[in-house]
Amino acid sequence: MEIILYVSAAIIAIAFLVLVIYVARTLTSLQITLNSVAHTLTGLESQLKGITTETTELLHKTNALAEDLKQKSENLNTAVVAVKEVGTSIQSFNTSIQKVSNKVITEIDNNQEKISQIVQWGNIALEMRDKWKARKQQPESSNEQEGKEASPKRRFLRARS
Repeated sequence: MEIILYVSAAIIAIAFLVLVIYVARTLTSLQITLNSVAHTLTGLESQLKGITTETTELLHKTNALAEDLKQKSENLNTAVVAVKEVGTSIQSFNTSIQKVSNKVITEIDNNQEKISQIVQWGNIALEMRDKWKARKQQPESSNEQEGKEASPKRRFLRARS
């Protein structure tokens, strides 16, 4: 019976040895994996520093661009207000012109008869002037045809008119 005890102790020792070997292999594999993870984290940390630097620069550029955009927007607002004021001025000018036009039309309508009479009198005056010129030219041409009998005094008067 002693032999069974020795054999069972030997089996237990062999089983323990196998267990230790497998645990050692597992721990070695785990150590390699952890080393790989540590190396990856180191590379990731250096990449993250680069990304952080680029992100900071991009943030500064974005802030500068936003400030520039704000200033240009304010300048554009000023221009829009100026254009609006010009439009208002033009509109009031058009309204004034329209009022003046309406007043002139109203006055013309009210004085239509007077204007018609003035035009008629003007036409009569022009006709009279034309007839007077025609009469004045007829005697001169008849005097010239009759010969040079006109006195120097008449020639002087004709030359002045």
